[in-house]
Amino acid sequence: MFRDILIPTDGSDYSRTALEYGIYIAKRLDARLTGLHVIDIKVLQGPVLNDICSAASLCPGPEFFSVIEKTLEARADTILRDFRGRCEEQGLKPDVKKVTGIIDEEIVREGLGFQLILLAQRGEHYPLSHSVLLGSTAEAVVRKSSTPVLVTPVDFVEIESMGLAYDGSPPANHALRIAAELSDKTRWPLTVLIVTDQEKLSADLSAKVESALDDYMIDKDIIVLGGKEEKEILRFIDEGAVELMLMGTHGHSRFKELLLGSTTSHVVRKSRIPILLTR
Repeated sequence: MFRDILIPTDGSDYSRTALEYGIYIAKRLDARLTGLHVIDIKVLQGPVLNDICSAASLCPGPEFFSVIEKTLEARADTILRDFRGRCEEQGLKPDVKKVTGIIDEEIVREGLGFQLILLAQRGEHYPLSHSVLLGSTAEAVVRKSSTPVLVTPVDFVEIESMGLAYDGSPPANHALRIAAELSDKTRWPLTVLIVTDQEKLSADLSAKVESALDDYMIDKDIIVLGGKEEKEILRFIDEGAVELMLMGTHGHSRFKELLLGSTTSHVVRKSRIPILLTR
């Protein structure tokens, strides 16, 4: 189970909500939180800073870049100080860490030492990447991370029950095991959602779920719906039946996901509740 949870933070409203979810979950799982702030190396060395200087007709020397770096370091310290303070208000003793690099790559690298990465759906650079289908930090981390990732929305709501989108793929089976352990630990009821128009497939998948959950004394239910996966999953979420959804990062159509975007990507972008994603 999730003993150590990594929470990347950039000081945005979304990341503050991610922290609230982290605190909520840590208390229920007796987990330890670590706040991570990544100073974006693209700001220090990339075209963004060069464009600003060019637009202002500046030819900055080493002192200019030193000032920018110190400003970003000070901002990182403030963000992590606020992170620590909020955790301590809730009786938790967190760790904090500051690194410099490409944001999603550093999150994935640091996440290797944790059982869960808890990440805001959007961050401070969201308006810049809004038009890019797969350009957000959250989606990049989800695609690259071998550690489960919990993607949180803008608003915090207490988790009292959870759902699982299940298609029988290896990532979905991993998500099912995590869901069973979470339900057993927290006593959150679990609803398994199967979306298919094929009667035999729905029966086979339901039997798999029943077998996997047989050893767990948990409150569980299985729902089978027809239709398009992403639409039915989002409709299920919007009905308010659960406050946490679990999914595999990809289903059986891996090639389609890489090229065209996936059910997972669509649900992560549109969901108003946290989505826990596993490989």
